[in-house]
Amino acid sequence: MGEHIDGRVASAAVEGNRSHSAQAVFHPAPSQFEGCFTTFYQLKLEVENDGLLEDYLQPEWANLRFFAGSHPSSQIAGHSLSGARFVVTGPSSLACKFSVGTSRLWGIGILPLGWARLIDAEAYDYRNALFDGGQDKVFAQFDGLSDLLCNPDADVEEQVLAISQTMERLMRPSRDEDKIVRVHDALVNGDHLAVASLADDCAMSVRTLERVCRRYFGFTPKRLMRRQRFTRSLTSYMLHQGALWTEAMDEEYHDQAQFTREFTEFMTMTPSKYASLAHPVLASFMEAREKVWGSAAQALDRPRKADDHVE
Repeated sequence: MGEHIDGRVASAAVEGNRSHSAQAVFHPAPSQFEGCFTTFYQLKLEVENDGLLEDYLQPEWANLRFFAGSHPSSQIAGHSLSGARFVVTGPSSLACKFSVGTSRLWGIGILPLGWARLIDAEAYDYRNALFDGGQDKVFAQFDGLSDLLCNPDADVEEQVLAISQTMERLMRPSRDEDKIVRVHDALVNGDHLAVASLADDCAMSVRTLERVCRRYFGFTPKRLMRRQRFTRSLTSYMLHQGALWTEAMDEEYHDQAQFTREFTEFMTMTPSKYASLAHPVLASFMEAREKVWGSAAQALDRPRKADDHVE
C-alpha cells in the first residue's frame, strides 16, 4: 500500500487485484470547519468487464456522496435507492448494503457539529435514511455541487474549493455548539455504560442530553453508546486480518452471546455470516483511513482541533 502525505492531502491504494482496484485521497477540511466534517475524500474505483462490487457500510454519521460513472444501488432499514448521482445517508446505526461499478466518488462526512451548522432538521428524522439528495427539500441545498463533483474530468483543486465555498456559504452558528462538542468528545473518549454517567461527564441533565442527541446525533444517548462500543469491536476485527471475534470484542461486552446479539442488530447479520463475506472495498478502505487519517471509521473520529494534521 502506497501513500503520499503533504500536510494537506493523504492518499492510499485501497485495494488491487485482477478484477478491481481503488485509490482513496483524503482531504482535511479547512480549519474554519473544525469539528464539522470527517474528511472530504475521493475514491477512484475501477472494476473490470463492467462488473459490480458488493459490500456493507458500517454504522456512521451522515454522508453526502457524489458519483461520476457507475451509480450505486443501496439498501438500509427498508430504504433502497438506485441510479442517483447525489446520494445522502443520514446518521446510521444499521449496515448499508451497496453495489457499484467503475466510478469516481466524492464523499463528505458530516459530524454532529456540522449537522447543527448546516442542516435545518432533526437528525433523528433522518436516522438510517437513504435518499437522492437532489430530491430532498433539506439536502437539495448541496445539489449545486453535483455537476462539478460528478464530472470525472474536473480539476480536483477546483472540486475541493467548491466544496469549501459551498459549506462556508451555507453554515450558520448554533446555540448548542458547546454541548454538541462535549457530547461528541465524551462518546469517543469515554467508556460510559449508563446515560446518567454520560450526562454527568457532559455537565448537563439527562433531559438536555437526550434533546441534544436526538437533534444533532440522530439517536438516543443509549443507542449512541452502544453504537460506539460496537464500532470499536468491528473496527478492531477489520484491521486485524485473521483475528477472532473474541479477540476483537470490546471489553465492555459481558460475553460473546451479548456481542453476537448486538452485532446482528447493527449489521443485520451474524458475525460468522459477515466474516464469510468478501469486503472488496470496506476492509482496505478502513485500513487506508486508519493509516493516513488515524481513525478507521467515522464513528471513531473525535471533533478535531484546528491544529490537528495528518501525520
